[in-house]
Amino acid sequence: MRILLLGSIAYDNIMVFEGRFREHILPDQIHMLNVAFLVPDLRREYGGCAANIAYNLRMLGGEPVIMATVGEDADAYYKRLDGFGISRQHVCEVPGTYTAQAFITTDLDNNQITAFHPGAMDHSHLNHVAEAGDVKLAIIAPDGREGMLQHARELNAAGIPFLFDPGQGLPMFSGQELLGMVKLASYVAVNSYEGKMLEERIDESIEDLAAMVQALIVTRGGEGSQIHVAGQRLDIPCVKVDNIVDPTGCGDAYRAGLLYGIAGGMDWRATGQLASLMGALKIGSRGGQNHSATRAEIEALYLKHFDAQLG
Repeated sequence: MRILLLGSIAYDNIMVFEGRFREHILPDQIHMLNVAFLVPDLRREYGGCAANIAYNLRMLGGEPVIMATVGEDADAYYKRLDGFGISRQHVCEVPGTYTAQAFITTDLDNNQITAFHPGAMDHSHLNHVAEAGDVKLAIIAPDGREGMLQHARELNAAGIPFLFDPGQGLPMFSGQELLGMVKLASYVAVNSYEGKMLEERIDESIEDLAAMVQALIVTRGGEGSQIHVAGQRLDIPCVKVDNIVDPTGCGDAYRAGLLYGIAGGMDWRATGQLASLMGALKIGSRGGQNHSATRAEIEALYLKHFDAQLG
């Protein structure tokens, strides 16, 4: 099944400051802050929710269809997508813009100072769902504000079920707007923090929100995840790993497992287990797209951890 991924493509510029921010930021001088950090360690990672999900879906053998906007600096990303056999037919280049980019500085205490430039992402409304052709399932991941609202309406009008994943874009919307998108969606996925924020913004409990959709998924980091479906809650354990390196992109890997399971008609427990496994595979590598596994290796790991065949 072709799965439409509506979300961002981005570059993540990650810098490591070999000190501690607290030793260089004077509390009584915050009103006139002027600091500079020497960052000898710098790396550029390929990121963005749509691209990260596509990377993991491809690993599973799925057929991801990315619909996103990029800037004039996207050539390196084009080559990467081509190398993985991921279609960029519906990746729109916006003249005069940069591809969305995050600039993240991390200190020795794992504190982070992040600046995010949305660039071309703010033009995501230039893309229309109808252009994607025959798709039976979609996800709306964090993207430009107007694009997310528009794509929710277009998917609903086309009768295409979709997973609403507001993610870090959640603060952009009012409670009424969020409620509207939840009601248009078939599924909702949030982490535990976003779930609390969603409850507060909409003034409804997670259980009440779950009753509005076919399933509502809450990820809880090392405590696993919960799938609210048909008035019940399924507790999905976290797949334990020996080497925890970087959680960046784990949520996107998890969502790839969700989409694959939904598209393949797997039951919800099996779908959650696959999603959990995909997140665990990712956490052992830096960045959102540097882990790798063959389909056969994923099947073997699923059998090992859950004593069942991957459907």
